[in-house]
This record gives sequence, structure tokens and C-alpha cells, in this order.
Amino acid sequence: MAERQYVKVSIEDRVAILTIDNPPVNMISVPVMNDLLPALNELFADDDVKAIVITGGGQMVFVAGADINAILQLKTHAEAKAIVTEVHDLFQKIENSAKPIIAAINGHCLGAGNELAMACHMRIANNRAMFGQPEIGLGIIPGFGGTQRLSRLVGKGKALELILTGDRITGAEAASIGLVNKAVPGTEVMKTAMGLAKKISSYGRPAIAAAVEAVNEGMQVSLSEGLEIEADKFSSLVETQDMREGLTAFLEKRQPKFQDK
Repeated sequence: MAERQYVKVSIEDRVAILTIDNPPVNMISVPVMNDLLPALNELFADDDVKAIVITGGGQMVFVAGADINAILQLKTHAEAKAIVTEVHDLFQKIENSAKPIIAAINGHCLGAGNELAMACHMRIANNRAMFGQPEIGLGIIPGFGGTQRLSRLVGKGKALELILTGDRITGAEAASIGLVNKAVPGTEVMKTAMGLAKKISSYGRPAIAAAVEAVNEGMQVSLSEGLEIEADKFSSLVETQDMREGLTAFLEKRQPKFQDK
């Protein structure tokens, strides 16, 4: 992996740890995005990586927003639309990744940080972390996917409450409404996220990718169309070596040895 200023990457047991390191609050800025996109593309292309954990540098912050000074410089509809579209494309790339991406939320997760976390497939949070979309207090609205992903995760009413009040909630509260998968003590966040990522990585790549793609694609269409997607994904796995190994190992009462083929 290339050396980058704002994004650090390490790999452990086929799980990549991608750390956004832009102190003091790890804000999303153009330079951060310019580091994040190529880092993700390298990990997507690396066959030795089966899952990715995204976290924030330091102990107190995941990502606490976007670059306010840069937003203040925007003067026209066209300028603003170009920026938000660029971020949308980046976050869509995360959401549509066939490799599972888990957000390990170690601290404040606000504004663009919450939008980044919601683009990930799963979220593990410090139970005392703070979540929110505070944009309304700045005279704007969430622009990096917050109005769309938040309502899909927690429902229309709760999403509008959080967006229109700008209120913050704890990681424990975020877990109770379905915004995060699990809230744990701060010292357990990375351990829990890595445990989840490593468990997923122990299975065969074709099945992992098919499951992620079936869920992602199915959410964009009707149930009947989604079932057709599922049928195609399931049927494609019948031709894989991993399916034969998984079923044979079950019948032989042993652990499967998947080859990602």
C-alpha cells in the first residue's frame, strides 16, 4: 500500500484496518477524500483482503464532520452539487463493495462522519460515542447521504427528529434504534469489529460477495425483483468449489476449508 498522509492502512488476518487520521476531529475534507478513494480501490483489488474495518485516529473521535471552511467557500448551486456528488460517489463505492466494510466507531460520529458510517455495511460503536446530524444548526441539511440512509436505517420519523433537531444520541441509544449493530465499552470497539470481520473472512469469498450484493441490490427494487436477484446469486454459487467443500464438510462433521473459488 502507498503511504498517505490522512489514511493509514494495515492488514491483519485478511482484514484491512483503514484509519482516517486527520486530527483533531478527523474531518472529511477534499485531501482526506483524495487519500481515501485510492486506498479503498487498492483494498478492493487486493485478493488477500476479505473484509475492511474503517475507524478514526485517536481515542475520542471517529469522524466529527466535514470541512466547514470549505463549505463556506461554496458560492453557487453548481459548486455545491459537484462536491456532494463526489462524496456520494465515494460513499456509494463503500456501500456497494462486495467486501464487507465495518465501521469501528471509537468516538464522536457527527455529520459527515455519521454519513460515512451509515455507508458501511455494519457499525460497531463505543456505547458513549455521540451520533448526530447537526447540519440544521448551520443552516444546511445533511448532504452526504444522511437524509437517505438514516431514514432507511431508523425509519422516517426518527430520522426526521434527528435531522430537524440536530440532537445527539449516544452509541447505546444508536444501537437501540438500529443505527448501529452493537454498542460496546470503548476498549472493546476495535476488538469487537475485528472479531466480526475475521469471522466473516473465515467463509468463502464467493458466498460473502453474493450475500452482500443480494442484500444491496434487493433493497433498490421490489420484493419480487429482489427474490429474482437472490435466486440468481444462490444459483451461481452451485458452480463454486467452496459450495462443494462447505456442504461436504457439513456432512463429514468437520470444519470447511474454503479456497475462495
